[in-house]
Amino acid sequence: MLRPVVLAALTFTCALACARADVYRWVDEQGEPHYSDQWVPGSVVIKTVRAHPASSDAGARTVQQKTLTAANTRISEQLSEQENARAVQEDLAKSRETRCKSAKDQYLRAITSRRVYKQDKDGERTYMSDEEADAWREQLRKATQDACGSVPQFDPNAPIPEPQPIPEPKVNPAAATTP
Repeated sequence: MLRPVVLAALTFTCALACARADVYRWVDEQGEPHYSDQWVPGSVVIKTVRAHPASSDAGARTVQQKTLTAANTRISEQLSEQENARAVQEDLAKSRETRCKSAKDQYLRAITSRRVYKQDKDGERTYMSDEEADAWREQLRKATQDACGSVPQFDPNAPIPEPQPIPEPKVNPAAATTP
């Protein structure tokens, strides 16, 4: 009685082991397909439960994946370089625009001022002679030309705008007088 139970258990165990094994398929020279649980060069896995040796298809896929990865890396680097170049160009354009605006403002102040002065370290003004002022204006004109590519037109007959007074801040009298 014990013997048939042991044989049944052994048969069942072998069946489970076979069911969990890899199944390989290959075709011989005559075109006949063969199936086995052993790997043969040129065979293809039909069913697997564990890692199997790489076949020629897997090797080709690995090479293709490496090629795609390298291409993706190159493209990422190129896009990053293009983005950096664009950011640098934008920064340069902003810097040029700022320098141009500053040069134009300084030039326009110099040509519309009746008297031009220099300020020393202590904050005291020293007014320039007419020759010094003309030389200073010419220097500012050249700096504006270099920074902007053009110089704003100045009409000496145009009226000089009067400075606008700075408005007084609005103060609530009730809040200004505290008990």
